[in-house]
Amino acid sequence: MANLSKLKRLGVPPSPEEVTTNLKSPEIAPSNKYYDNEKFYVRKDARSMMKTNRTLTFATRVSPQFDREFREIAERENVRLTVLLELMLDVYKEKKGYE
Repeated sequence: MANLSKLKRLGVPPSPEEVTTNLKSPEIAPSNKYYDNEKFYVRKDARSMMKTNRTLTFATRVSPQFDREFREIAERENVRLTVLLELMLDVYKEKKGYE
């Protein structure tokens, strides 16, 4: 059996009048004015777009500018990132004379 005699005793809890009411206060979120600047670029969440039956993961590293432009084009064209990448591959193959 555990020896509980060495545990620190906390004493009597404070009364409800002595406790702060910060849990009842509204949460104040930071404004977006700092995130509108290019310096604080925030990627948009691609999970909000439709799921596909694609199962193979394709990961690569790109510059923040490439990522920003790629996602802006996909959003403007209303397509998923994978669809845009497939379209770009088709255009590249057509231009270079593949298939």
